[in-house]
Amino acid sequence: MGSRDAITELALKIIGESNDVLETKELQDKIEISIKDLTRTKLFSRLNMLRGDGLIKGKFVGPGKGVWIWWRASAFLENNGGKK
Repeated sequence: MGSRDAITELALKIIGESNDVLETKELQDKIEISIKDLTRTKLFSRLNMLRGDGLIKGKFVGPGKGVWIWWRASAFLENNGGKK
């Protein structure tokens, strides 16, 4: 895994500290407080890299265009006896 940029670090921090799933738009709103030139495309790319690295989980939900939701990789381990 290469070096992480500010967008990636903030996304990982926000998701890691959340006990809930977050939509891409919610993450974008929180990150835009610190990073003004953030686009949904940039954020989505970083989130998918984090998902590919196994650091977070993500899922496409909803009909049509739908939305993506994101959560920390360990978020639901407590609920199913540690099974993935």
